[in-house]
Parts: sequence; structure tokens; C-alpha cells
Amino acid sequence: MALIPYDPFRHLESIRRDMNRFFASDFPSLFTHMDEQHWMPRIDMHETANEYVVSCDLPGLERKEDVHIDVQNNMLTISGTIQRHHDVREEQMHRRERFFGRFQRSITLPADAATENIRATYKNGVLDIHIPKTTTGTKKRVDIEFH
Repeated sequence: MALIPYDPFRHLESIRRDMNRFFASDFPSLFTHMDEQHWMPRIDMHETANEYVVSCDLPGLERKEDVHIDVQNNMLTISGTIQRHHDVREEQMHRRERFFGRFQRSITLPADAATENIRATYKNGVLDIHIPKTTTGTKKRVDIEFH
């Protein structure tokens, strides 16, 4: 049996993962059921050699005017409204789980994101936002003065 060195902070990493999982998934859903006026759509963000790609699930958008993408101080904000037209009266409704109304989601972009050339596409209920990386190298080596 191999011995594992004692690490007093090992349990803190497990707690951090649990808290991240709670706030990333369960916590927003609590507000979704209490307040139908605001919804936070789920997103994925991945990186390629030349760009960052943010994919956001937004089923039910009917017009491009219903969604807005803003970038300010390296913060990407996706907001808008999903319209649902119901021909069913409220007393006839047995279950309502599909979202409609206002939504908003903001994420911080990496430092090397070139925010002036962002492009976006919407297909099959998924909004894809392509953010190019800056081509100039921002990495700088700092010389240390010894006295």
C-alpha cells in the first residue's frame, strides 16, 4: 500500500469543486422557478488556435432583434427576450417548463480576446460567438534590478 503525504488543504479543493458545481448549475435554477422574468442561459466556451468560441443555448428565438451581444471592459453580455405565443388559456395549462421572457448572461473574456472583430451566428437554437485572439504578443519579460 502506497503512502499518500498529508495535505491539509486537500479537502478544501473538494469543497471548492462542490461549491462551483452548486453555483454553476443548481443555484440559477432556484431563481428560474421563483422569478420567471429573468433567466440565465447555459453557455460553453472553448479555445482554438486563433479564437475563442462561446456557444449559448437559446431555443425559441424568432428574430435577430430579440438578442443583443455587448462587449464592454472585456465583459461579454448576451441579453434579449424569447417570445412565446400561447393559444392556450392559463386554466387549461397543466405544466409550463419551457422558458420565455427576458434573459441575460455575462462572462469575462480572456485578456487576449480581440473584441473589435467578434462575429456571431444562430442556428438550431444555439448562438455561437466567435472572438478572435489578438495577434500581438502581450507577454513581456521583466528584467529584475539587483542592488
